[in-house]
Amino acid sequence: MNTQFIVDEEGKKTSVILPVEDYEKLLEDIHDLSVIAERKNEPSISFVDLKNRLKADGLI
Repeated sequence: MNTQFIVDEEGKKTSVILPVEDYEKLLEDIHDLSVIAERKNEPSISFVDLKNRLKADGLI
């Protein structure tokens, strides 16, 4: 990651400059984490059950 910082008169970092590609990847990561957080209390199913559902729906 090619990161640059903007500093104030005292040399304290106040802002950051990121390449657009890195910024977009960070946004995707934040989105993924928010989806995970929203779904953490949802019931889970086993891999076998998932596979059976997909087969029943004709998806595999």
